[in-house]
Formats: sequence, structure tokens, C-alpha cells
Amino acid sequence: MANKKDTQNPAVDTKGKVSTDSAEDEEDGDYRDKSSSGRGPGAGKDYRKPKNTKGTLVRLMGYIMQYKVLLLLGILFMIGASVTNLAASYFLKPIIDDYIVPNIGAAQKDWSGLDRTLLTLAGIYVLGIICNYGQQISMMYCGQKSINRLRRDLFDKLQGLPISYYDQNSNGDIMSRFTNDADSVQMALENTVLTFISSILTFIGTIAIMIYLNYKLFLITLVALVVDYFIVKKIGAKSKKMYKLQQKALGNVNAYVEEMVEGIRVVKAFTYEKSATTEFDRRNVEYRDAAINAQYYGMIIMPVLHQFMCVAYAVTTVVGAIMVLTGAAGVGGAAFTVGALGTFLTYTKQVAMPINQVSNQVVSLMSAIAGAERIFNVMDTEPEVDEGEVTLQTNPDGSLSWNVGGRLTPMQGHVQVQNIDFSYVENKPVLKHLSVEALPGQKIAFVGSTGAGKTTITNLINRFYDVNAGQILYDGIDVRDIKKDDLRKSMVVILQDTHLFTGTIMENIRYGRLDASDEDCIEAAKTANAYEFIMGLPDGFQTEITGDGSNLSQGQRQLLNISRAAVAKPPVLIMDEATSSIDTRTEQVIQQGIDRLLEGRTVFIIAHRLSTVRSCTKIAVIEAGEIIEFGSHHELLDKGGRYYELYTGQHSLEENDVESGVLN
Repeated sequence: MANKKDTQNPAVDTKGKVSTDSAEDEEDGDYRDKSSSGRGPGAGKDYRKPKNTKGTLVRLMGYIMQYKVLLLLGILFMIGASVTNLAASYFLKPIIDDYIVPNIGAAQKDWSGLDRTLLTLAGIYVLGIICNYGQQISMMYCGQKSINRLRRDLFDKLQGLPISYYDQNSNGDIMSRFTNDADSVQMALENTVLTFISSILTFIGTIAIMIYLNYKLFLITLVALVVDYFIVKKIGAKSKKMYKLQQKALGNVNAYVEEMVEGIRVVKAFTYEKSATTEFDRRNVEYRDAAINAQYYGMIIMPVLHQFMCVAYAVTTVVGAIMVLTGAAGVGGAAFTVGALGTFLTYTKQVAMPINQVSNQVVSLMSAIAGAERIFNVMDTEPEVDEGEVTLQTNPDGSLSWNVGGRLTPMQGHVQVQNIDFSYVENKPVLKHLSVEALPGQKIAFVGSTGAGKTTITNLINRFYDVNAGQILYDGIDVRDIKKDDLRKSMVVILQDTHLFTGTIMENIRYGRLDASDEDCIEAAKTANAYEFIMGLPDGFQTEITGDGSNLSQGQRQLLNISRAAVAKPPVLIMDEATSSIDTRTEQVIQQGIDRLLEGRTVFIIAHRLSTVRSCTKIAVIEAGEIIEFGSHHELLDKGGRYYELYTGQHSLEENDVESGVLN
């Protein structure tokens, strides 16, 4: 096999978690709720500016353009809605000039043609309603279909990312891509984008018609618009800053409440209630003050603009009336009419509306682009590299073999860890020159202090990470030469923290091997000593599990986890402190199932309780990433070294470990 180059691993702290820099969030202006859920009151608008607006829009358009017909319909309906809105207002001019003014004071009223004009106006309004409805429906379907495909691609991408990515990013942050970010993109696709464009078109159309009606009178409106711009810019900037601070303060409140609720037992145990209340009051007052400032600046802008536009409207009315009375030139050099003035004043009322809509949509649009950028950042993450070519093959007799370039090598479960080095963070080694061998059918236990590197060894064996130096051989084959899927199919990991999926107990057991029959799952449950408690449930194997098995005890959940491993029938088994959180009586039941499961398999055990160590073939005592002692239970006792101290109580890994019969 060709030697593999050392794989670069992400920078994480000594516990395997990346140290995130909150300063980056501050620079981006992301003041959303940082609680684990990423939802709720704190999950407000995202005020960050996207770093690559053009590139993100191009990629987002790639999703939208997959539904060209719906997009084209939405655009056509949007144009129709804008045109009908402008046309309806313009119809005020002929109604006043042709029917109202001529009939004022006339002895014989002439209303001929008014019915046709009113019917035409009604038709325009109906067409406008249809266009608005068509725009909403078209873009709803376009947005839903686009975001559905985007979410699917994002989920598919997550399946191919390495474990290191999940070490670097919290569950809440990953979930926010599917919730906050995807929702903001969806809203933008359905409403914001076309509303933004429609507002611009309506504004341009309104200005054009006003200039056409009377360009001199328009100068008053132009001055008002310029002043409006500076008002919005000045107060808007202040408002945006205040809303950022409000969202940050709200995030702090929500995060603190979540932390206190999750740790309520500790709070009560140490009588921390008064201090917790004091701290909450401080954060709550901070949020109140920030919210008052944000609401003040957010609410004041519209009244200021409204009052100023009212002044501009009054001035325009007076000047326009003078123009009408003096016969000033209007459209085409003709006299400026009452109808033209009435229409002009209508547009004066409307001209600020598109500006307000645009300013409102900018935040939503930028939020959507920032959300899409965050989604695309995940999708641009380098996937889990797999250069392996060796595959796992099932023989006609049911045995397993490695297919090495067409040559079959029997699967035995012989694992050799040869002089490996590994570090999560450069220059901070976790494992140093570590070697250990597990012959087929042997049980190897790892004991040592927290952070000694026990779990890291097992993560390297199943290639959640790759070694920096040295190699791990599996039946004489470098694990980096084996396809990761096939490597992981040949081994099962039983963790201390079990995870059960929504569904029946039968489905959860079958998760270990998807082609397993009901009989296989039942037999696996018997092997794991879980059959009795399952049959005691109301619906037996068809009992529904929800909330990660919240309706089951910790011991029952672990028995199902062992049943899942049993149905997989793995040649190699890794147990990561599988019984450390179980009481002694329950452990005896679980241990019986584990003992049956371990028969004939190569097993690696990260030991916590002494009872799981004594029966192991070999025990490796690890400290600071190195094996300081290796041998059987009795051999290590005879040496009188570190293991002897742990066993006899002369030294403990953690306080009270020996008294409780526990090794960590």
C-alpha cells in the first residue's frame, strides 16, 4: 500500500473542541441569540453584512433559476402590479378635468363617458389585484421549491463532513442554518426580492409621471425627498446601532435563562438562587434600556418623515393652486389643470411609500444574503477525505473478507497501533509514540486520567481523525487504505451517552444493520439482555420512542444501544465508558448482555469501572498520551506500579474513584 501523507487536523483545544473567537461575530455584527436552540425571541433579524454579496447572489440565483417559469411569472405579475398601481392614480386627472370641473356650476350636467371611465378604472384595480395575487403565489412556490432544494443539499453536505467539523461547531449553530438562515432566505425569495424591485420601479414611475405633469412643481418634492434621505440616513444609522445592542442584550438574557434552567439542580443545591436572580435582573435591565433606545429611534423616524412630508404636501398644494389660478404651463405647454394638480398631489402622497418599502426591505434582503452566505460556507467546507480503496466483502458462507485489489484477505479483527503521534492543536500532542496490539478475540482496556488520550485512540482506529505519524494496521492493512464506510461497518462503537431516534424500538435496533430482519433484531435484544424489559412495555418492540428515549431509563436506553451493536455483528467492538453512568445493579444486567456480545470479538474498552477491567486480556494505563503500563490485571498488580496504586486505593484518578469501585 502507498504511504499516506500526514493528514492535517483542525485546530481544537485539548478537549477536542475548537476555540471560537467571539470577536469575529462582533465584527460581522451578528447579535442574534447565541443559545443552543437558536430560536425563540432572541432569534431576531440578522444585522450582519454579507462578505461576498455578489458571489452569494449568483449562487442563490442558481437555485431560483431551476424554476424559471415560476420566476418569470412572478416578474411579469410584479411589473403588472406596479403599472396598474401607477395607472390607477393617473386616472384621477381625466375624471376631474373631463367630468367634475366642467359640471361645476353647469346648468345641464354632462356625465356621458363617465361610466366607461369608471369601468376602465375598476378593471385596472381588478387587474392589479390579480397581478398582486399572481406575484405572491408564483414567488411562494418558487421560494418554497428553491429553499427545499437548498435545505436538501445542505443536509446532504452535512452527511459528508468529518467529525472534526462537528467538534468545531455547536449543534445550535448548525441548526441555525436550517432555521434562522434558511427561513430568512425563504422570506426573501417569496417577498423581499420582488417587493424591493417593485418599490424601485414604482418610485421611478412615480417620479417620471410627476415630472411629466409639472417639472417645476416637482422641484418642491425633490427637495423634500433629499431632506427625507438625510433624515433616514441619520436616524436610521442610530436605530440600526440600537437594534444591534438590543439583540445582543436579548441574546445574553436568553442564554442566561437557558443556562440557569439547565443547571437548576446545581443552583438549588448550592443555594445560588439569590445571586442568580440578581444577575438576571442586571441583564434584564440592560435589555430593557437597550430595547427602549431601539424602539425610540425605530418609532421616531416615521413620525418625523410624515410631518415633514405633510409640510411639503401643503407647500406643493399652495404652489400648485397658484399655478392653476395663474394658468401656468403644464403638460405639453397647456395650462396646469385642477385634475393635473389633484393627480400630482396623489403621487406626492405616494412617492415616499416606495422609499420606506425599500429601506424596510434592505435589512431583510441583507439578512437573507448573510444567511445564504452562512449556508454556502457550510456547503463549501471540505468533505471528509477518503482515499481508501480496500473494501469489505461478505463471503457466501457469511464470513467477511478484505478485498485488496482483487485479492481477498480474511477479516480477523487483528488491530496494531504502531508508534502513532496525534495532536488536535499544533505543538500540543495528545498521543506520543503510542503502540498497542489487539489480537483477534482479545479485550484491550484503556485506563487513565481525563484527557489522557483514551477516546482519541479509538477515534483514530475508526478514522474519525487520522494520525499525524505512525500507522494503524487492521489485519495487516493500513486503515488509511480502507474505505471509511467499509472500515466503520466492520466495527461498532458503544458510547456512554446513548442516542435513540424517533421511531419504534424495533427500528432503533435495526439501525445497527438496516437489512436485519425482525427475527435478527429480537435475537440481538436477547443477546443484549434487553428482551425482557422490551416485552414488558405496552407495545413491546413496536413501542414508540420519542425525545431521545425520554420515556426509558438510562439503563434501558443503554440496553437498546447494546442491542443495536449486537444486530450489527461487528468483528471489532469499541466501548467508550458504556456503563459509567449506570448504577451497580443495572450494570450487572447490562454487563451480562455485554459479555455475550463480546464473545469471539476484538474489543477495545475505555474503562471506568474496575469490574470491566479485571476480565480484559490486557490493560493499558495511559498518562499524558503515553502508555506507562501494559499487561493483564494480575500482571499489573504484580508490578506494583500505577495500576496497583489505583486498584489498592493508594492513588486515585479522581477523588472518591476507588471508594466507589470506579476507574476513569
